[in-house]
Amino acid sequence: MKRLRAILLTVVISTALSPVAAAARESGDAAERRAEQTLSKMTLGEKVRLLHGPMPMMLPPSKRPEGVAMGAGFIEGVPRLGVPMLVETDASLGVSNLMEIRKGDVATALPSGLSLASTWDPEIARAGGKMIGSEARAKGFNVMLVGGVNLVRDPRAGRNFEYLGEDPLLGGELVGAQIAGVQSNNIIGTIKHYALNALETGRNIHSVIMDEGAMRESDLLAFQIGIEKGNPGSVMCAYNRVGGVFACENSFLLNDVLRRDWGYKGYVMSDWGAVHSTEALLKGLDQQSGEQVDAKRYFSTELTKALEEKRIPVSAVDTAARRILRSIYAHGVADNPLQPGQPIDYDANAAVAQKAAEAGIVLLRNEGGILPLAAGVRSILVVGGNADAGVPGGGGSSQVVPVGGLKRVVPGASTGTAAAFAKRGYGGTAPLDALRAEFPNARISFLDGKDAAAAAAAAKAADMAIVFTEKYATEAIDHPDLSLGEGQDALIDAVASANAKTVVVLQTGNPVLMPWQAKVPAILSAWFGGQRGGDAIARILSGKVNPSGHLPVTFPASADQLPNPVLPGSNIPPANKETRAVYGLQAGLQPYDISFPEGSDAGYRWFDKKGLKPLYPFGHGLSYTSFRYDGLKVTGGKTLTVRFTVTNTGDREGADVPQVYVTRPGKAKRLIGWGKPDLKPGESREVTVTADPRVLADFDAKAQRWVVPAGPVKVEVATSAADPVLTGTARLSRVTRKP
Repeated sequence: MKRLRAILLTVVISTALSPVAAAARESGDAAERRAEQTLSKMTLGEKVRLLHGPMPMMLPPSKRPEGVAMGAGFIEGVPRLGVPMLVETDASLGVSNLMEIRKGDVATALPSGLSLASTWDPEIARAGGKMIGSEARAKGFNVMLVGGVNLVRDPRAGRNFEYLGEDPLLGGELVGAQIAGVQSNNIIGTIKHYALNALETGRNIHSVIMDEGAMRESDLLAFQIGIEKGNPGSVMCAYNRVGGVFACENSFLLNDVLRRDWGYKGYVMSDWGAVHSTEALLKGLDQQSGEQVDAKRYFSTELTKALEEKRIPVSAVDTAARRILRSIYAHGVADNPLQPGQPIDYDANAAVAQKAAEAGIVLLRNEGGILPLAAGVRSILVVGGNADAGVPGGGGSSQVVPVGGLKRVVPGASTGTAAAFAKRGYGGTAPLDALRAEFPNARISFLDGKDAAAAAAAAKAADMAIVFTEKYATEAIDHPDLSLGEGQDALIDAVASANAKTVVVLQTGNPVLMPWQAKVPAILSAWFGGQRGGDAIARILSGKVNPSGHLPVTFPASADQLPNPVLPGSNIPPANKETRAVYGLQAGLQPYDISFPEGSDAGYRWFDKKGLKPLYPFGHGLSYTSFRYDGLKVTGGKTLTVRFTVTNTGDREGADVPQVYVTRPGKAKRLIGWGKPDLKPGESREVTVTADPRVLADFDAKAQRWVVPAGPVKVEVATSAADPVLTGTARLSRVTRKP
């Protein structure tokens, strides 16, 4: 291993992408030729070495390669041929410090995925990806497990906070930009979790039943767009079954769709603990990740036996190794050796996180223009949400210990073996401190909110009250309901009853119900705000930043409006309380099927199809200024182009997110595009949206074609999925295309 370390240290590089580094990334054809040349020089043992890797924290120190960064896993390289070790880290919201295996380590925490999706801004996604990729490389990682784009199908799912909303076009565009940003650092990025990994409950044993057309028009389309936009070096397959077959050995998903139809050239890695057979190699899986978590070392010990017994041909090993080598060369990993310990500009990176947080905060309600807060406000009561300590973050493999550390950890958030896996902590800038900095002349007091009566009494004596709420979310555990829980609804009701000028700040990883909504004039959804979440919230409240976030998910009025009012699998009791939360296991239970009645009509499409009125619709978001839409021009034919003008009619500069929806006869409406003009008062700008034919089409599984039928369509330019402003019609010509 000393020789390997010497190879890794031969080249000192900057963590930022340089022109030389950019040139080192090769075209697909060149990378394939180089991969073939390297493969021809490798022994069978060296090829197998690329196909599996352990979690370093589960190895004794003597078995760990010298100098390897402690993260999610590593894949041994082939030093004699210049094939580098692949060192992996969880990454979606920053460089994860899973279970604090790198003691004392910190990283810049980005806001949650739903916050990022609320920006509706691919450039913010790209900047965040570039930032965390630079930190990863500086810390000694060259593979980032980034790019979560599973669609939000149920607002109770525990991992929704990592993902990018309920629409395949929005999610695909943003995840592609994020992956491209990460990989600009000569790092391999993933897209995950492929596919239909929509729930944590029983995720290792349930099977999603859905017809091909519905999959292609929703979840698979999000992945397809993300792969086209981001060109990820790897696809991570999911835990769950699809149609009765595990996703990591599902030939339909991995061979037919991903490789045959989409032409994907990278490699498929498993999620940690998602491999169930050596034969998965023949079904499209190339690499077993975190092999100690699986029942067997299927792609090492078991693969060697299968090769000896000729149950697995050597050609299958060659195919998988070739794909891995191709990504190593295509993304500049081989020619830019890791140099761990490079300096990191945490202040500059925090500014990236703050900009993302500010753009992702959604102003849901602002009756009477109570926000922004008046500069001369004299007394403010801040209540709850651990606002004196920091902002919350989600738990699980994406968890980041932010710069400055976790300033408070709430005990008892999870139990048993899950306690280390999912830590409920608070860090980054504290909203209370940030508000005091924004309003230095105001008297700002704080109560933790545990005593609702005391909070109400204090609120009565203040000019206004700001109640910070939270709902912890973590990988491996779904929510039992949509309430805030922990007495917070009663707390809000008590404070709002005592002071009519009450603002609620939601810090959640999911939509929630709001039984107190009518009593509260102003509501912000701040999600999980990341490194400078407190600063971002304070700047929105003060008006230094004009809110521009728009919801990437629907907030239902009740669970009865959902396609599955009862969470699938929630009625099956765990057989082992200690393992129920870890990796979503339900020990000793037989596999069971789950269905999503909405099919391709997830989220706002379901609400439109059923004529349901949500609490807050997909796309909703208010501003401190106002906008006018006019001049609609719609052109049909083989594609659909929509043009219109947006004018800022208020007295503040602000960014708007006008959305374009199309409805075909008998179908639910679909988002086909959006704009995000940032306008000064009185300024106008034309927005043009041209539809990707796939968001207009149906997928004909029998013919294996996308089909846009000829006929009329209704076009809406809207402020949300439920609030059209301009309407028009067009006629489309019949169009078909390959998958």
